[in-house]
Amino acid sequence: MEIERKFLFHKLPDQLDTYPHYGIEQAYVTTNPVIRVRKKTLYGAASAVSDYQYVLTVKSSGMLARQEFELPIDEAAYRTLCAKADGNVIAKTRYKIPLNQRLTLELDIFEGLFDGLVMGEVEFPDEETAKNYTLPDSFAVKKEVTYDTHFHNSTMSVMRKEEIAQFIQSLSA
Repeated sequence: MEIERKFLFHKLPDQLDTYPHYGIEQAYVTTNPVIRVRKKTLYGAASAVSDYQYVLTVKSSGMLARQEFELPIDEAAYRTLCAKADGNVIAKTRYKIPLNQRLTLELDIFEGLFDGLVMGEVEFPDEETAKNYTLPDSFAVKKEVTYDTHFHNSTMSVMRKEEIAQFIQSLSA
């Protein structure tokens, strides 16, 4: 079970590059149900690429909580499935920032078509913890977007170029 809340921020945390981070490229074979393929680019010393990981993910419908199943795949399977995907390939860099209560903020800085979008998500052990949690003030939360489907990567993957431009422009409003 994946239980997460999503947020937009007014500004990036200080010293962002001091946190562990990796690149993500993902595509959606289908969005209902969500079947996603993802390539993770892992960085070592001096941000040099150290490895790649490939994952196939299936997610049920839901907003705050939903089922999620992940299966490691190899590069060939990733490329084959990626070629069958419809819509936009989503690229981002994910920073893992430790929080209180043993939680982690996964801060995504989007690239390419979605350049300008910065979104963070926090995964929780249960729905009660999720509903009662408040991010520290130092993160300057602009808006919570957990229940806004526009901020689901699967939704973003099927947006037309004109919709993406309007979507990114709306973030500065």
